[in-house]
Amino acid sequence: MPDVGELEARVGTTELERVPEPKHRHLKTVLSEALDSEFSVGEILPNERELAARFGVARATLRQALEQLELEGRLQRRRGVGTTVAPPRVGVDVSPTQHSWPGENGEAWITADCSRIVPPPSAARLLDLPPGEPAEAVRRTRMTHGQSVATEILYVPAASLAAGWDEAGPEGAERGRAVLRELQHFERGGQDRAVELGSARSEDARQLDRLPGAPVLIVTTRYFADGRTVAASVATYRADTCRLTFGNQGGVSLLAG
Repeated sequence: MPDVGELEARVGTTELERVPEPKHRHLKTVLSEALDSEFSVGEILPNERELAARFGVARATLRQALEQLELEGRLQRRRGVGTTVAPPRVGVDVSPTQHSWPGENGEAWITADCSRIVPPPSAARLLDLPPGEPAEAVRRTRMTHGQSVATEILYVPAASLAAGWDEAGPEGAERGRAVLRELQHFERGGQDRAVELGSARSEDARQLDRLPGAPVLIVTTRYFADGRTVAASVATYRADTCRLTFGNQGGVSLLAG
């Protein structure tokens, strides 16, 4: 962890009293430049007391600068760790021409678990399933720089699986991978996608290392084949580490808060 002397050597001497703009904005600019040039992803910053003493500002001013950098996705405050340099934002492609299929080679999702359940009413409506109809629930996570940035439940109705599918077959992640392989047999008919801002539920917050109620990006996708919905997913992304992208048109940053 860099000490105050190391930080001073990195960013140089800054006389915040003489700058015309608000102190916290200038301090944010100085710290942002240091993050770009000198700090690595995951590196822990000195504590607030050391930073405030170094720049000769009140801790309230320092917190304003750090909070803005956190909102911009440059820093993360991790429980039990401190303030660390955030990894680059993850692009979430929401363009209508995006046709990736669950389980394709090279995708960023990691299968964690799978079980047969009766989907909640909201998922059943996505799948056009009658009440009580079962589906496989494949739970997946998306990682970057060793951190979980998204969690997903992919619902696959029993009718989407081959006639010889063994309901009492493998369990856990192996079962989930088997379900994903079944989806590869379909002649793909496209997909639709909806994006909305939401608040992290307790289970999602735990998996994403966030506090319950933290801002998240909820992406709901339906996959079509053979004239029907063969799967639907609800993915929850950390709003502080993700950005929306639209094919080749670039991205739109999503700021938490």
